[in-house]
Amino acid sequence: MSPQGLELMPQTHSICVYCGSRDGIAPSYAAAADSLGQEIAAQGWRLVYGAGDIGLMGRVARSAQAGGGETFGVIPVHLFDREVGKRDLTTFIVTETMHERKKVMFMNADAIVVLPGGAGSLDEFFETLTWAQLGLHAKPIFLLDVNGFWAPLTALMEHVVAQGFAEPSLLSFVQTVPDVPTLIAALKAAQPAQ
Repeated sequence: MSPQGLELMPQTHSICVYCGSRDGIAPSYAAAADSLGQEIAAQGWRLVYGAGDIGLMGRVARSAQAGGGETFGVIPVHLFDREVGKRDLTTFIVTETMHERKKVMFMNADAIVVLPGGAGSLDEFFETLTWAQLGLHAKPIFLLDVNGFWAPLTALMEHVVAQGFAEPSLLSFVQTVPDVPTLIAALKAAQPAQ
């Protein structure tokens, strides 16, 4: 019991998912998004994402909802029509700017997962990685490497280190996982004991 005599509810583990607003060309990308949403719901975790209802974003949210999961979406007003803002989420927030969107998503998450995506997903990933490198957070960051999608990115990060533009510790801030079951196990391992 808390000092006020009320039970303190355990905080829901929140997973921020960065991913594409398109499905991409390989069916495995969509399948991974569907599977991730289902697993987030099955674990009793909350999905935090960009609030769109298209591409991998829409897939991960719809599958989390179908599994009874809690969803927390954040979308900037200028992308509401383009990304088809998904209003039926547990929590739906509209921001003025992309910067606010990223901040709200990050602040409401315990871990970061990056599925295949484009420039926006890369921007979100690198900002989160930079903050970790600077010691501004210690949230785990995972690249879901569906069919080797992120292999060129991991090679680039290794190249940056090899060329002296970052310490080798940069690579330790990111875990690359091949599939959703491995990701879920890694997320459980990274979750602090309650």
